[in-house]
Amino acid sequence: MTDILVLGAGYTGVAAAIRTAVRTRRTGGRVRLVNASARFTERLRLHQTAAGQRLADFPLQDVVAGTGIEFVQGRVAGLDVERRQARLEDGRVLGYDKLIYALGAVTDASVPGVAEHAFVYDDYAGTVRLAEHLAGLASGTVVVAGGGLTGVESAAEIAEAHPRLHVVLLTRGRPGSMMGERARAHLDAALERLGVEVRTGADITKVLPEGVELAGGELVHSDATLWTTGTRGLPPAAESGLSVDARGRIVVDSALRSVSHPDVYAVGDAAAVSRPYGVLHGTCQSGIPTGLHAADSLAAALRGRTPKAFRFGYVHQPVSLGREDAVIQFTRPDDSPRRWYLKGRAAVAYKEAVSGSPLPTFGLLKRGLVPVWAFALTGGLG
Repeated sequence: MTDILVLGAGYTGVAAAIRTAVRTRRTGGRVRLVNASARFTERLRLHQTAAGQRLADFPLQDVVAGTGIEFVQGRVAGLDVERRQARLEDGRVLGYDKLIYALGAVTDASVPGVAEHAFVYDDYAGTVRLAEHLAGLASGTVVVAGGGLTGVESAAEIAEAHPRLHVVLLTRGRPGSMMGERARAHLDAALERLGVEVRTGADITKVLPEGVELAGGELVHSDATLWTTGTRGLPPAAESGLSVDARGRIVVDSALRSVSHPDVYAVGDAAAVSRPYGVLHGTCQSGIPTGLHAADSLAAALRGRTPKAFRFGYVHQPVSLGREDAVIQFTRPDDSPRRWYLKGRAAVAYKEAVSGSPLPTFGLLKRGLVPVWAFALTGGLG
């Protein structure tokens, strides 16, 4: 019996756990999946939760039912990679032979005041608190910090759901800067239509209880500040002695094994996965393929085979702009924009198709199948 521990049950962790259970069933794999919450969080849709929309509830026990996976509810407090143990906050210690680290990332709160005064998307409960706070405001200003895709989606969603509130998007660069010119033009027009005030060149130096301070001393009033400017790996990785990069992500080899501790595999936002065009940035688009590949690499190692090298290419940059609009920028494998894009209703339908309920994907994995989109993104999995 090989004890396989999967830490984290987001999109990537659940995909890795199910794929591992299927691929190691005949070689005596025992898979345990650890997560702080008993609920599967649709992280791709947290901006909808923030705007007050109720999403479907997926208990993790139901998500992994029929796979033989043992679900363990508990928050990871630390790792001992020499003893091969994970310690939970309640004192329980879980041993393992192989570990898949899928704890994801948390908001980079290095700017003063973020931890104390800003709302973040680190978990479902925190997002619900933001939704409740916004619902309680009769009027006022909401500051969304960060002009990446998460910031843009959040600003649009909140502005559409709460037209009485003034939404200000503060960003150093242009919103959607990674997109092509025509897709960016549609994005800009949508934000203007929704009444979102976009301020570029904004360098936030401090978050205050009732606003944010910019470089130069200007104060921007805010009745709620949402921080979406960047993420970093959780402390257990660096504190354990695993090799991590400057953002606290576990550095992995081509099989997605830790370069310092090969019994540990890292996936999703928690991993620094190098490709010829750079290190993968955290998205579900790249995350689930890493989870599937780590499972295959682990299964190959248990059979005494050499794991295949991970391959991945980006396909698109999907951005919702409220419930009635969206824009999809299609990309080259290195994530640079192609000429093609979708907008409006067609983009809404596309976005809902690629970021809808994960249960069909998990259902395919339970049957030992890999979704077609995973083949497209990775060029084929071993």
